[in-house]
Amino acid sequence: MFSSNTILILAIPQAVLVLLLLIKPFDKNNISSSLILTIVTIAGCTSVLVRIFELTHENPAWALWLYVIAQVIMIWESMSNWTRINTDHKPFIDNIVNLTVPFLFGASLIYLWEILTVGFNVPQILLPSPHLIALAFAKSTSVLWADFQQTFVKAVLSGYLIGCGSGFLIAIFIDRVPFLQKGLLPIGNLVSALPIVGVAPIMVMWFGFDWHSKAAVVVIMTFFPMLVNTLTGIAASGQMERDLMYSYASNYWQTLLLLRLPNALPFIFNAMKINSTLALIGAIVAEFFGTPIVGMGFRISIEVGRMNVDVVWATITVAAMSGSLFFALIALCERSMTAWHPSMRNR
Repeated sequence: MFSSNTILILAIPQAVLVLLLLIKPFDKNNISSSLILTIVTIAGCTSVLVRIFELTHENPAWALWLYVIAQVIMIWESMSNWTRINTDHKPFIDNIVNLTVPFLFGASLIYLWEILTVGFNVPQILLPSPHLIALAFAKSTSVLWADFQQTFVKAVLSGYLIGCGSGFLIAIFIDRVPFLQKGLLPIGNLVSALPIVGVAPIMVMWFGFDWHSKAAVVVIMTFFPMLVNTLTGIAASGQMERDLMYSYASNYWQTLLLLRLPNALPFIFNAMKINSTLALIGAIVAEFFGTPIVGMGFRISIEVGRMNVDVVWATITVAAMSGSLFFALIALCERSMTAWHPSMRNR
C-alpha cells in the first residue's frame, strides 16, 4: 500500500504514542501530558494525511484500515485525557478544556472523513471528500453568500423574530384568560404536527415566491414552541413565592415582571434554542416548493440535478455553520441572563 520508507514514517509517531500509553509515565490529569499526547496524535495523523494521495487502486485496503483504527484509538485517548484534566476550578483552564475537546472531536471527524473517502476512492457523487467541498466553497463564495442572505438573513431571522415574539406575547395574554389555554393549546399541537411539505406550497400561494412565504413557514414552526414553553415557565413559580409577592401588595403585572417571567427565562431560552434549528430547516425545505433563483434550498435542489454534489455539500456546510452560530449566540445570551438559575451554576 505504501513504500517501506512511508510505512516507517507513518509508524514512528504512532509507535511513540502507543509506548506512552502502555508505560503511562505521566499524570493523565495534567494539562501538559494531554498536550503531548495531542501533539503526537496530530503528527501521526498529519503524516498519513499528506501521503494518502499516493494510494493507487491496485493497493490493498487492509493497511489503511489498520492505520485508521490506530488513529481512532489515539484520538480517543487524547480526547479522554483532556476531559480528565484537573482544572482546580480555574476559569482559564476550564475554558481551554471546554474549547479543546469539541474542536478536536470535530477535526477528528473531518480527518477520518478525508482519509476514508480518499483512501478507499469513494465516488464523489456518493460522498465528496472535505478538500473537494472546501474547493467548491472557495469557488462559489459569492453565490453562497447570496443564498445565505436570501435564506438566513431574510427568511429565517424575519420569521424567527415574528414567530417567537408573537408566541411570547400571546402566552402572556393567554395567562390572563385561562379558557384560552384549553382552546388554543390543542390547536397548537395540531398545527405543530402539520408537515412542512404540505404547508410550504400553501404559503407560496398566499405570500408569493420570494422570501416572505418562507418566513411565513418559519413563523408557523416557531410560534407554538415559544407559546407552550412560555406558558409552562410562567406557571413554574411556586405558590410560596406568589404568596410572598401578594403579602407585599404586588399586583398582577408586578408579580409577572419580578417573579414569574424571571423564573420562566430558562423555558423561554429553551424554546428559542429549539426554534433556532426549526427555523433554518423550515426555510430551506420551503424553498424546494417555489423560490427565486437564489437561496440555500434552491441551491441544493438545482445542484443535485446537475450532479454538483460538492456544491450541495458546500451549501449544507453554510447552513450548518449558520445554525450552529445562531444556536451558540442564543446559548451565550442564556448564560448571561440566567446565571443566577440553579441549572446554570455547574455549566
